[in-house]
Amino acid sequence: MPIERSLRPVAAASILTLARRLLDASTLCAIATVAPGDRAHVNTAYFAWSRDLEIVWLSDPIARHSQNLRRNPSVAIAVYDSTQTWGKPDRGIQLFGPAREAMGRLTRASGRIYAARFPEYEGPDSGGYVLYRLRPRRIKVFDERALGSGVFVTARVGAGGRVSWQRTEMYYADA
Repeated sequence: MPIERSLRPVAAASILTLARRLLDASTLCAIATVAPGDRAHVNTAYFAWSRDLEIVWLSDPIARHSQNLRRNPSVAIAVYDSTQTWGKPDRGIQLFGPAREAMGRLTRASGRIYAARFPEYEGPDSGGYVLYRLRPRRIKVFDERALGSGVFVTARVGAGGRVSWQRTEMYYADA
């Protein structure tokens, strides 16, 4: 499958609008962490997100992915609608960066973000579960209806969730 790069940037406002729509499209995400021996580990969790594109989830601190985060904060998260049909326009978002357990004032802020999406959330003492927070440094969006078939846009994420276009890749099926 040949990959072609476009040199024409995508406007930050467009990337941010797409990212927010994609994060709204599902309440579940797949969280990839680095396990001992540099092995991949993936977990599914309900998540919420802030206007700054920070991802918040609730998890047991003794779960494998939580233990992995204490050793190595590197995380990749994928959000997509799992009811999509192969061969039809697809969409999703991937977020990359460091994550950690929310502590101190971040616990309250993370709790407000999580409760805004899940009103039944009972606060930081939810049965021993704690909140975790990803501050993405990079995102990759694809929305074939908005961007075209096989088009992936990668952007850096700075302070306050400011995004800046990094590259556009177009994947073409072999002829």
